[in-house]
Amino acid sequence: MRWQVRISSKIRSIACGLAVAALFAVPAVAQKKAQASNMQLLGFNDLQGRNGYIPTIQKQGDRWIAYIAHHNDKPLRVNSLTGKEEPNGTSIVDVTDVHHPKYLYHIPGQPGGSGAPFARTCSGDVLPHGEKGKYYLLRAYGAVSWELWDVTDPSKPEKMNTVLDGLENTHNGWWECDTGIAYLGGGPLKWLSHPMGHDRHDALSHTSIFDLSDPKKPVFIRDFGLPGQQPGSAYPQPLSGLHGMISTGPKGNRVYFSNGDAQDGILEIVDREKLLTGPKELTDANLLYPVVGKIELPPDMGTDMAFPLLHVYLPEFAKQKEGFVKDFLAVVGEGHADLYECQDARQMMRIFDISTESKPVGVSTFTVPEESGHFCTSGGYFSTHSTNENFTPIYYNKILFVAHHNAGVRAVDIRDPLHPKEIGYYIPATDSMSKCVGKPDKPCQVAPDTNNLEVDDRGYVYLVDSNDNGLHIVELTGEARQIADFSKADGAGK
Repeated sequence: MRWQVRISSKIRSIACGLAVAALFAVPAVAQKKAQASNMQLLGFNDLQGRNGYIPTIQKQGDRWIAYIAHHNDKPLRVNSLTGKEEPNGTSIVDVTDVHHPKYLYHIPGQPGGSGAPFARTCSGDVLPHGEKGKYYLLRAYGAVSWELWDVTDPSKPEKMNTVLDGLENTHNGWWECDTGIAYLGGGPLKWLSHPMGHDRHDALSHTSIFDLSDPKKPVFIRDFGLPGQQPGSAYPQPLSGLHGMISTGPKGNRVYFSNGDAQDGILEIVDREKLLTGPKELTDANLLYPVVGKIELPPDMGTDMAFPLLHVYLPEFAKQKEGFVKDFLAVVGEGHADLYECQDARQMMRIFDISTESKPVGVSTFTVPEESGHFCTSGGYFSTHSTNENFTPIYYNKILFVAHHNAGVRAVDIRDPLHPKEIGYYIPATDSMSKCVGKPDKPCQVAPDTNNLEVDDRGYVYLVDSNDNGLHIVELTGEARQIADFSKADGAGK
């Protein structure tokens, strides 16, 4: 693949930076302008040209801070704050003023490895045994470990400890701030001794669960994964491993584990209390014990993540004796992002009725019509990847934001999960420093790649781009904005 260095606006003016850019320059190509409907751009930061993977937004006093996890990328990018080349890690950006995001710090990732592909934060005021006034960052360090950092001063983060080490890969995680329970994706540790029956390296990925209620004293609770992953199992090794999870905490008492992001998707609905307090020895029976529901998808359907839509009121069925309030799960697949221009099966958002958890029923799908943007031939990758994971009441059970790679972010009205409806979109522009993304036998094409996003409690939407197109902060406008409940926003719309 052909690559291009994308350097921040400050560094571009420096002669050495220009020399590096010239060294990796790609042929001049036509850039793509932003496209939008019922959404508008508010602010932008180039993230030093680093590919964005997962954003999380933390309110810290009167400030709002974005922590952006990055995958590794080549060549090395220059840290504009130090003038030094650093492997992709974690970008820290002050987004208090969304119109003028300010880059504060870059924590380097694993040299020559997988960057630092996950980030999540908690306040010490919320953690049961956290230090009041402190803020903590949990991040994956490349493919080998999970770390905790003190980010109380986001301009001067300090590493606290390594929670989990000795991994062969890392995937997404989840941290319950109100309890401190953390679910850390990766593998294989003790699971490595199980022979692999195929070439899917992530098949052994599972979750290691820790009590991080006191970030200074991590406590291991247990490992958990699919039966057949662990040594000595009577089950055949599954084709898929863990990719991510979402917990509803003790109140909802459910954890939704997504296995197989791009194919052979397996979604487990797990009783959280049984998971944490039940038998922990790695036997088939113990791994099945807390599972209350399961969705197994065909080979061409993956489950990158699953977002619960619980206690949804359905006006259409209001006159029925029952069935007018139901629970749903939005299951989103992630395709093979290096198979450009529709060379794989399209991943979509699929919504399941999980009112009876032991018998999930698929009720609807959502995808962007290819013809609306000729997305299969316009360069880059075309499929879903993820949704926002913040349960903010501004949007919950009303609007779900879906990252759709080269089709940008899609705002989807999910008030009736039986009939999801797109109500807005924003497709970021590319610029002269974007990298080529297309079939190797074709001339260079550039394209945006919105692979993950998040919303904050003010209602702003944060898009990060794996094709080095930076961080875009957008908001809803027009009719789409009227669906949201901004009366519950913290400072939005001012």
